[in-house]
Amino acid sequence: MRALPLLSLLIGSWMTVPALAANSSPEASEWLSKLAQAEQKQSYQGSFVYERNGSFSSHDIWHRVQDGKVSERLLQLDGAAQEIVRVDGKVQCVSGALVSGIGTPPDASARVLDPLKLMSWYDLSVAGKSRVAGRDAVVIALTPRDQHRYAFELHLDRHTGLPLRSLMINDKGQLLERFQMTRLDTDDLPSDDDLRPSVACKPVERVASTDSETVAGWRSDWLPAGFELINSSVRRDPKRNSSVSSLMYDDGLARFSVFLEPVNDSSGADVRTQLGPTVAVSRRLNTPKGKVMVTVVGEIPLGTAERIALSMRPQDNQARQ
Repeated sequence: MRALPLLSLLIGSWMTVPALAANSSPEASEWLSKLAQAEQKQSYQGSFVYERNGSFSSHDIWHRVQDGKVSERLLQLDGAAQEIVRVDGKVQCVSGALVSGIGTPPDASARVLDPLKLMSWYDLSVAGKSRVAGRDAVVIALTPRDQHRYAFELHLDRHTGLPLRSLMINDKGQLLERFQMTRLDTDDLPSDDDLRPSVACKPVERVASTDSETVAGWRSDWLPAGFELINSSVRRDPKRNSSVSSLMYDDGLARFSVFLEPVNDSSGADVRTQLGPTVAVSRRLNTPKGKVMVTVVGEIPLGTAERIALSMRPQDNQARQ
């Protein structure tokens, strides 16, 4: 269900662009502004398919904007039912295999994107026109300016500005991920029943956000330009009787997370793997805090994730002396 956070990102993260980077198109920025307005004003329901690593899944989505509140429910239609319900971007409940994937995420504030910063790392352009789900679309390309992030191609509905298709592409031009609407209905609005979760949808436990530096106690000696720490937390693992620190980084479009957990001499193994756009790299490090397993997970190139993992350092007074 990797499409779910991507869909929320694409239709919920843009704001009006007040100025343009040198290599970005004014028309492209206008379409991204329309995309932002659509998320906050446009209710709809529909169906979409998601492709990653040659695997396809189909989903239904209900999205309603009412009295300033954005409610959304997504349901996977293939195999065992998987469901997720969000209100104003925050996960309320999940079901199926998503339960273990969500865990106990920090209750972060709503994301605010700075388009001028984004255009420092991506060139924005109008790449043409298309037709998706029986609707005319304009194609917007977001091309990265370095090797540390992927390119995006967005097909936006000409009438509403909603995303009808999104493609994530690596530096070799290979497709990593596809999201594509197969049905979009903006007239028959979602009802309370449409948005009501099933009994299998399990409420998500909230973790109050706190100051990142004092909570996580870790920093990176190297990050790709444009990525900033947006959230951090520490949770107890009762099975291993240890604490796991997590840090989330964001460049306004791409995201990755870093997890750090103490290990002994015999536990844990280095990992380097990629599934579609998502990489997972684990490395054992010797630090002033002892042996630590560092795991980087996100939608960034494999080499970038490995360099980030090896750059993690303790962030405390003793380590800086």
